[in-house]
Amino acid sequence: MDCATEAFIAHRNLLFTVAYEMLGSATDAEDVLQETWLRWMKVDLAQVHDQRAYLVRITTRQSLNRLRTMKRRKEAYVGPWLPEPLLTTPDVAEDVELAESVSMALMLVLETLSPTERAVFVLREAFDVGYDEIAAAVGKSPATVRQIAHRARHHVEARRPREAVAPGQARAALESFQRTLETRDLQGLLDVLAPEVVLISDGGGVKQAAPRPITGADKAARFIVGGLGKAQVVLTGDPTVVNGNPALLLRVDGEIDGVIAIRVEDERITGLYYVRNPQKLTRIETETPLTLR
Repeated sequence: MDCATEAFIAHRNLLFTVAYEMLGSATDAEDVLQETWLRWMKVDLAQVHDQRAYLVRITTRQSLNRLRTMKRRKEAYVGPWLPEPLLTTPDVAEDVELAESVSMALMLVLETLSPTERAVFVLREAFDVGYDEIAAAVGKSPATVRQIAHRARHHVEARRPREAVAPGQARAALESFQRTLETRDLQGLLDVLAPEVVLISDGGGVKQAAPRPITGADKAARFIVGGLGKAQVVLTGDPTVVNGNPALLLRVDGEIDGVIAIRVEDERITGLYYVRNPQKLTRIETETPLTLR
Protein backbone atom coordinates (compact mmCIF):
# COMPACT_ATOMS: atom_id res chain seq x y z
CA MET A 1 0.00 0.00 0.00
CA ASP A 2 1.45 3.40 -0.94
CA CYS A 3 1.83 6.14 1.68
CA ALA A 4 -1.00 8.32 0.35
CA THR A 5 -3.52 5.47 0.41
CA GLU A 6 -2.36 4.35 3.84
CA ALA A 7 -2.79 7.86 5.27
CA PHE A 8 -6.26 8.26 3.75
CA ILE A 9 -7.45 4.91 5.12
CA ALA A 10 -5.98 5.67 8.53
CA HIS A 11 -7.99 8.92 8.78
CA ARG A 12 -11.07 7.90 6.80
CA ASN A 13 -13.44 7.60 9.79
CA LEU A 14 -12.32 11.01 11.05
CA LEU A 15 -12.83 12.60 7.62
CA PHE A 16 -16.29 11.04 7.31
CA THR A 17 -17.24 12.39 10.74
CA VAL A 18 -16.06 15.89 9.80
CA ALA A 19 -18.06 15.82 6.57
CA TYR A 20 -21.15 14.33 8.21
CA GLU A 21 -21.19 16.89 11.04
CA MET A 22 -20.92 19.66 8.47
CA LEU A 23 -23.54 18.24 6.10
CA GLY A 24 -25.97 16.13 8.12
CA SER A 25 -26.07 13.68 5.22
CA ALA A 26 -24.09 10.45 5.05
CA THR A 27 -24.66 10.20 1.31
CA ASP A 28 -23.17 13.63 0.72
CA ALA A 29 -20.38 12.93 3.21
CA GLU A 30 -19.38 9.86 1.18
CA ASP A 31 -19.32 12.00 -1.97
CA VAL A 32 -17.09 14.50 -0.19
CA LEU A 33 -14.71 11.71 0.81
CA GLN A 34 -14.50 10.59 -2.80
CA GLU A 35 -13.65 14.15 -3.88
CA THR A 36 -11.12 14.40 -1.04
CA TRP A 37 -9.47 11.17 -2.17
CA LEU A 38 -9.14 12.39 -5.77
CA ARG A 39 -7.48 15.62 -4.63
CA TRP A 40 -5.28 13.84 -2.11
CA MET A 41 -3.90 11.59 -4.84
CA LYS A 42 -2.55 14.70 -6.61
CA VAL A 43 -0.75 16.07 -3.55
CA ASP A 44 3.05 15.97 -3.28
CA LEU A 45 3.41 14.30 0.13
CA ALA A 46 6.96 15.58 0.46
CA GLN A 47 5.46 19.06 0.92
CA VAL A 48 2.93 17.94 3.56
CA HIS A 49 4.06 18.32 7.18
CA ASP A 50 0.84 17.08 8.83
CA GLN A 51 -1.13 14.60 6.73
CA ARG A 52 -4.13 14.51 9.09
CA ALA A 53 -4.47 18.30 9.09
CA TYR A 54 -4.07 18.47 5.33
CA LEU A 55 -6.76 15.83 4.77
CA VAL A 56 -9.14 17.63 7.16
CA ARG A 57 -8.49 20.85 5.23
CA ILE A 58 -9.41 19.23 1.90
CA THR A 59 -12.50 17.62 3.43
CA THR A 60 -13.62 20.93 4.92
CA ARG A 61 -13.28 22.77 1.62
CA GLN A 62 -15.21 20.08 -0.25
CA SER A 63 -17.89 20.05 2.46
CA LEU A 64 -18.29 23.82 2.18
CA ASN A 65 -18.81 23.49 -1.57
CA ARG A 66 -21.34 20.71 -0.98
CA LEU A 67 -23.17 22.73 1.72
CA ARG A 68 -23.91 25.50 -0.72
CA THR A 69 -25.33 22.98 -3.20
CA MET A 70 -27.39 21.32 -0.48
CA LYS A 71 -28.92 24.64 0.52
CA ARG A 72 -30.76 24.79 -2.81
CA ARG A 73 -31.93 21.18 -2.39
CA LYS A 74 -33.25 21.87 1.11
CA GLU A 75 -35.16 24.92 -0.09
CA ALA A 76 -37.04 22.64 -2.51
CA TYR A 77 -37.46 19.84 0.07
CA VAL A 78 -41.03 18.82 0.90
CA GLY A 79 -41.75 19.42 4.59
CA PRO A 80 -39.24 19.65 7.45
CA TRP A 81 -35.68 18.42 6.82
CA LEU A 82 -33.93 16.22 9.40
CA PRO A 83 -30.34 14.89 9.35
CA GLU A 84 -29.78 11.39 8.01
CA PRO A 85 -29.73 9.01 11.02
CA LEU A 86 -26.79 6.66 11.48
CA LEU A 87 -26.69 3.39 13.39
CA THR A 88 -23.53 3.91 15.43
CA THR A 89 -21.04 1.61 17.11
CA PRO A 90 -21.06 1.19 20.93
CA ASP A 91 -17.90 3.28 21.35
CA VAL A 92 -19.70 6.33 19.94
CA ALA A 93 -22.33 6.19 22.69
CA GLU A 94 -19.60 5.75 25.32
CA ASP A 95 -17.81 8.90 24.14
CA VAL A 96 -19.98 11.65 25.65
CA GLU A 97 -18.35 14.43 23.62
CA LEU A 98 -18.74 12.56 20.32
CA ALA A 99 -22.31 11.43 21.09
CA GLU A 100 -23.38 15.00 21.76
CA SER A 101 -21.64 16.40 18.68
CA VAL A 102 -23.50 14.03 16.33
CA SER A 103 -26.84 13.97 18.21
CA MET A 104 -29.90 14.79 16.13
CA ALA A 105 -30.69 17.67 18.49
CA LEU A 106 -27.33 19.39 17.99
CA MET A 107 -27.20 18.58 14.27
CA LEU A 108 -30.50 20.43 13.89
CA VAL A 109 -29.06 23.45 15.69
CA LEU A 110 -26.10 23.41 13.30
CA GLU A 111 -28.57 23.70 10.43
CA THR A 112 -29.30 27.26 11.59
CA LEU A 113 -25.68 28.37 11.02
CA SER A 114 -24.23 29.69 7.79
CA PRO A 115 -21.91 27.25 5.94
CA THR A 116 -18.75 29.03 7.15
CA GLU A 117 -20.06 29.33 10.72
CA ARG A 118 -20.88 25.62 10.73
CA ALA A 119 -17.45 24.66 9.43
CA VAL A 120 -15.68 26.84 12.00
CA PHE A 121 -17.85 25.61 14.87
CA VAL A 122 -17.49 21.93 13.96
CA LEU A 123 -13.72 22.10 13.50
CA ARG A 124 -13.12 24.13 16.65
CA GLU A 125 -15.67 22.71 19.10
CA ALA A 126 -15.85 19.07 18.01
CA PHE A 127 -12.37 18.42 16.61
CA ASP A 128 -10.34 21.03 18.55
CA VAL A 129 -8.61 22.27 15.39
CA GLY A 130 -6.45 25.37 15.87
CA TYR A 131 -7.56 28.75 14.56
CA ASP A 132 -4.69 29.00 12.08
CA GLU A 133 -5.55 25.62 10.56
CA ILE A 134 -9.27 26.47 10.41
CA ALA A 135 -8.37 29.76 8.71
CA ALA A 136 -6.46 27.84 6.02
CA ALA A 137 -9.41 25.48 5.55
CA VAL A 138 -12.13 28.12 5.19
CA GLY A 139 -10.09 30.82 3.47
CA LYS A 140 -10.35 33.45 6.24
CA SER A 141 -7.82 35.17 8.48
CA PRO A 142 -7.26 33.69 11.98
CA ALA A 143 -8.69 36.87 13.54
CA THR A 144 -11.86 36.56 11.46
CA VAL A 145 -12.12 32.87 12.32
CA ARG A 146 -11.98 33.71 16.04
CA GLN A 147 -14.87 36.14 15.59
CA ILE A 148 -16.88 33.59 13.61
CA ALA A 149 -16.18 30.92 16.24
CA HIS A 150 -17.36 33.22 19.05
CA ARG A 151 -20.54 34.13 17.15
CA ALA A 152 -21.33 30.52 16.22
CA ARG A 153 -20.66 29.27 19.77
CA HIS A 154 -23.01 31.89 21.23
CA HIS A 155 -25.69 30.97 18.67
CA VAL A 156 -25.42 27.23 19.38
CA GLU A 157 -25.26 27.58 23.17
CA ALA A 158 -28.53 29.52 23.12
CA ARG A 159 -30.28 26.66 21.31
CA ARG A 160 -28.64 23.40 22.45
CA PRO A 161 -29.94 21.31 25.40
CA ARG A 162 -29.25 23.01 28.71
CA GLU A 163 -27.21 20.10 30.07
CA ALA A 164 -25.98 16.69 28.98
CA VAL A 165 -28.29 13.85 30.02
CA ALA A 166 -26.90 10.58 31.34
CA PRO A 167 -27.44 7.69 28.88
CA GLY A 168 -29.49 5.86 31.52
CA GLN A 169 -31.92 8.78 31.81
CA ALA A 170 -32.34 8.97 28.06
CA ARG A 171 -32.94 5.22 27.82
CA ALA A 172 -35.54 5.36 30.62
CA ALA A 173 -37.43 8.17 28.87
CA LEU A 174 -37.28 6.26 25.59
CA GLU A 175 -38.59 3.06 27.21
CA SER A 176 -41.53 4.96 28.68
CA PHE A 177 -42.21 6.53 25.30
CA GLN A 178 -42.02 3.13 23.60
CA ARG A 179 -44.56 1.58 25.99
CA THR A 180 -47.06 4.39 25.55
CA LEU A 181 -46.54 4.37 21.79
CA GLU A 182 -47.23 0.66 21.40
CA THR A 183 -50.28 0.77 23.69
CA ARG A 184 -51.47 4.09 22.19
CA ASP A 185 -51.84 5.47 25.70
CA LEU A 186 -52.57 9.18 25.33
CA GLN A 187 -52.18 10.00 29.02
CA GLY A 188 -48.97 7.99 29.18
CA LEU A 189 -47.57 10.03 26.30
CA LEU A 190 -48.52 13.27 28.02
CA ASP A 191 -46.68 12.11 31.13
CA VAL A 192 -43.40 11.39 29.32
CA LEU A 193 -43.47 14.46 27.04
CA ALA A 194 -42.37 17.86 28.32
CA PRO A 195 -45.04 20.58 27.96
CA GLU A 196 -42.86 22.42 25.40
CA VAL A 197 -41.93 19.31 23.38
CA VAL A 198 -41.36 19.80 19.64
CA LEU A 199 -42.16 16.98 17.19
CA ILE A 200 -40.48 17.14 13.77
CA SER A 201 -41.25 14.50 11.15
CA ASP A 202 -39.40 14.09 7.85
CA GLY A 203 -41.15 12.19 5.07
CA GLY A 204 -39.39 13.93 2.19
CA GLY A 205 -42.63 14.03 0.21
CA VAL A 206 -42.48 10.22 -0.03
CA LYS A 207 -44.00 9.24 3.33
CA GLN A 208 -46.72 11.10 5.20
CA ALA A 209 -45.40 13.57 7.75
CA ALA A 210 -46.50 16.75 9.48
CA PRO A 211 -45.90 19.68 7.11
CA ARG A 212 -44.34 21.73 9.91
CA PRO A 213 -43.04 21.15 13.45
CA ILE A 214 -45.68 20.44 16.11
CA THR A 215 -45.16 22.22 19.43
CA GLY A 216 -46.71 21.25 22.76
CA ALA A 217 -47.29 17.92 24.51
CA ASP A 218 -51.03 17.77 23.89
CA LYS A 219 -50.77 18.49 20.16
CA ALA A 220 -47.82 16.12 19.70
CA ALA A 221 -49.46 13.27 21.65
CA ARG A 222 -52.76 13.62 19.81
CA PHE A 223 -50.96 13.72 16.46
CA ILE A 224 -49.10 10.50 17.29
CA VAL A 225 -52.04 8.58 18.76
CA GLY A 226 -54.48 9.95 16.20
CA GLY A 227 -52.27 8.94 13.30
CA LEU A 228 -51.86 5.42 14.64
CA GLY A 229 -55.56 5.08 15.32
CA LYS A 230 -56.46 5.90 11.74
CA ALA A 231 -53.85 3.56 10.35
CA GLN A 232 -55.08 0.44 12.21
CA VAL A 233 -51.62 -1.11 12.05
CA VAL A 234 -49.39 -3.18 14.31
CA LEU A 235 -46.66 -0.84 15.54
CA THR A 236 -43.49 -2.06 17.25
CA GLY A 237 -40.44 -0.14 18.40
CA ASP A 238 -36.98 -1.68 18.65
CA PRO A 239 -34.55 0.22 20.91
CA THR A 240 -31.39 1.14 19.02
CA VAL A 241 -28.56 3.67 19.12
CA VAL A 242 -28.68 6.37 16.45
CA ASN A 243 -26.00 9.05 16.23
CA GLY A 244 -24.61 7.84 19.55
CA ASN A 245 -27.91 8.31 21.40
CA PRO A 246 -30.90 6.09 22.32
CA ALA A 247 -33.55 5.91 19.60
CA LEU A 248 -36.37 3.70 18.34
CA LEU A 249 -36.48 1.82 15.06
CA LEU A 250 -40.20 1.73 14.28
CA ARG A 251 -41.83 -1.06 12.31
CA VAL A 252 -45.37 -1.04 10.96
CA ASP A 253 -46.76 -4.50 10.32
CA GLY A 254 -43.19 -5.78 10.50
CA GLU A 255 -41.76 -3.39 7.91
CA ILE A 256 -39.33 -0.58 8.80
CA ASP A 257 -41.26 2.69 8.91
CA GLY A 258 -38.71 5.07 10.34
CA VAL A 259 -36.45 6.13 13.19
CA ILE A 260 -37.39 8.29 16.16
CA ALA A 261 -34.56 10.06 17.96
CA ILE A 262 -35.24 12.02 21.13
CA ARG A 263 -33.95 14.97 23.10
CA VAL A 264 -34.31 14.62 26.87
CA GLU A 265 -34.14 17.32 29.52
CA ASP A 266 -35.09 16.93 33.19
CA GLU A 267 -36.13 13.31 32.56
CA ARG A 268 -38.79 14.27 30.01
CA ILE A 269 -38.71 14.36 26.23
CA THR A 270 -38.38 17.86 24.78
CA GLY A 271 -37.65 16.85 21.17
CA LEU A 272 -38.94 14.08 18.90
CA TYR A 273 -37.25 13.64 15.52
CA TYR A 274 -39.05 11.16 13.29
CA VAL A 275 -37.27 10.30 10.03
CA ARG A 276 -39.54 8.42 7.59
CA ASN A 277 -37.97 9.37 4.26
CA PRO A 278 -36.77 5.99 2.86
CA GLN A 279 -33.77 7.64 1.20
CA LYS A 280 -32.49 8.56 4.68
CA LEU A 281 -32.91 5.10 6.20
CA THR A 282 -30.14 3.25 4.39
CA ARG A 283 -27.72 3.37 7.36
CA ILE A 284 -29.91 2.24 10.23
CA GLU A 285 -29.11 -1.48 10.02
CA THR A 286 -25.35 -1.33 9.43
CA GLU A 287 -23.11 0.41 11.96
CA THR A 288 -21.21 3.52 10.85
CA PRO A 289 -17.91 4.17 12.71
CA LEU A 290 -17.40 7.78 13.79
CA THR A 291 -14.50 9.44 15.59
CA LEU A 292 -13.25 12.86 16.68
CA ARG A 293 -9.58 11.80 16.49
